[in-house]
Amino acid sequence: MKLVERNKKRYIIRLFTLVIILLIFILSREFNNRLPETEMVMGGKFYNQVFENTEKAVLNNKADVEKYYRPSKLPVQNVKYDLSFIDKYFGKKYSQIKLPLSLFKTPEDTIMNYFSILRDAANPQEGKNAGCGTIGNATLPYPVAYNFLSSEYQKKLSYEQYLKTFENILHISLIKYKEIPVYNNLSNIVRYFVEIETIEGSEKEAAYFAYYYGFVDLIKEGNGYKISDVNFYGENYLCAPMHGWSYNAEAVVDVKYGGWCSLVKKRHPTQQKDYIKKIYFKGTDGYDYLIEFFQLTNDTDIEIAQFRKGQDKKWKLIKLEPEKCLK
Repeated sequence: MKLVERNKKRYIIRLFTLVIILLIFILSREFNNRLPETEMVMGGKFYNQVFENTEKAVLNNKADVEKYYRPSKLPVQNVKYDLSFIDKYFGKKYSQIKLPLSLFKTPEDTIMNYFSILRDAANPQEGKNAGCGTIGNATLPYPVAYNFLSSEYQKKLSYEQYLKTFENILHISLIKYKEIPVYNNLSNIVRYFVEIETIEGSEKEAAYFAYYYGFVDLIKEGNGYKISDVNFYGENYLCAPMHGWSYNAEAVVDVKYGGWCSLVKKRHPTQQKDYIKKIYFKGTDGYDYLIEFFQLTNDTDIEIAQFRKGQDKKWKLIKLEPEKCLK
């Protein structure tokens, strides 16, 4: 009798163990089925966008291809489509390329032609991807674009270094450009404000849009204008307006010129046309002042220049340094 009871217990234990194993197996399969096999992002599964093979497809000339490149509705400026003749320079070293003077005739010509040539250039970075297959004109435009740099700038920045600075820049849209004054201009520099929109790759193989504003300097070299210096600043979309006041033109005038320097007697209503903001105020010293700002795509305002109306009723470029008022 004891033997029968003992065998019965063993049978129940084995059966119970088998049931537990079976449940674990079923639950583990269910759990694994719920886990994504792909990378996750923002609490969900991440997949690459799938495209059909379109190698033989030809877009209609009237098709709005621009909508595939960018989210902004600002018009693209670097669209000089009559630059197809530069194709003959593709595949050559920069030292073998001699570009026609017409590309550099004026500072604006240089700016427009330079960014138009770079528009479809792409220098993919290993480990960061976007697009499918060869992107645009790949690296072919860079030797051409390098010839837009002045001889002195080329001495400071070799072609290899220049090419590396474009890593992971896969498309460039010039959306704003305007000549601006240069303070203490002893070298006859012509300076342009520019804002560009780029497409960049990522480890997720998703394309990202990034915005930069900057300043491009040009000098007369020979019978044309070449680029002598470039400075870019990345635009921040997660700072204003929750952190400080310096992103807002009106606040800058009130705080810096009013609060710090006690110079603002009365600030007049802001005048804005497109991205250019002009703020006029009556100074406590009796003069009229104008502070000019450019508004970026992220809606922050960048101070560009300061003017004061002289006795002849003409606006003259001045250089105020509000920070010195704090000392």
